[in-house]
Amino acid sequence: MKKVSLKSSLLLFLAASIWGVAFVAQSVGMDYMGPFSFMGARSLMGCLVLLPMVYFRRKKDRERNIKRADLKITLLGGFCCGLALCAASLFQQFGILYTTVGKAGFITTLYIIIVPIMGIFLGKRASGKVWIGAVIAAFGMYLLCMSERLALGKGDTLVFICAILFSVHILVIDYFSPKADGVELSCIQFLTAGVVSSVLALIVEKPVLGNFIDGIIPLAYAGIMSSGVAYTLQIVGQKDMDPTIASLILSMESVVSMLAGWAILGQALNGRELLGCALVFGAVILVQLPDKKSSKE
Repeated sequence: MKKVSLKSSLLLFLAASIWGVAFVAQSVGMDYMGPFSFMGARSLMGCLVLLPMVYFRRKKDRERNIKRADLKITLLGGFCCGLALCAASLFQQFGILYTTVGKAGFITTLYIIIVPIMGIFLGKRASGKVWIGAVIAAFGMYLLCMSERLALGKGDTLVFICAILFSVHILVIDYFSPKADGVELSCIQFLTAGVVSSVLALIVEKPVLGNFIDGIIPLAYAGIMSSGVAYTLQIVGQKDMDPTIASLILSMESVVSMLAGWAILGQALNGRELLGCALVFGAVILVQLPDKKSSKE
């Protein structure tokens, strides 16, 4: 197991914090423009932020005569990742219209449990703790999202679908990342998601330039900080860290989103909902803990 450095941990926590606050930016951004417009603009911003990094990395590789990843694989991977990211983010964006930022953050974090369960259908065996975590998370979701009428809210349902789609996105990245350059893969995925969302915005929402100008602050945060900066921090932070520990630190975005929703938007949770959050987060931690066998190796 790789050694955990304080610097790497801090970089990953900073990335998780940026992503957590991004839920607030997404919520506030809906006051100025529609979900398709917001998603299109933030994704294209993320692509532009990563372009200089792509250029300098390519230049550095040429100087060192380092062989580049196959361009066709990178383009195909970026396109597939972009479609998955676009679908997941749009469901999340629409869901935030009908639920609180804190709930959206915790429900989205369920991808950490959904991914290993999906892996079963890909021939990957899930351990007992995954099933225990799934049960705990399901009960936590019940406390967090179900109303007194035992009805799942519209926004909660949309964000849960988003968590499933983000799980698909993670599995697609898992397939293509060993075969392509990570930064270029991300840049192309943002470009794909941005173009698809922008086309849908032109068809459905008829966006106006003034709306983007009025909402530039939440838009810039979601596009530049959440997409460009946080992704770079993740790359640097994960370089010398065990991926299991890295995933656990990154999952803290759910806690940050709840705190940000409470501090910035005044979206307080009652005792029942807080208990649900605690159970979901506990399940996330349980699933990410290393197995006894692997910890001894």
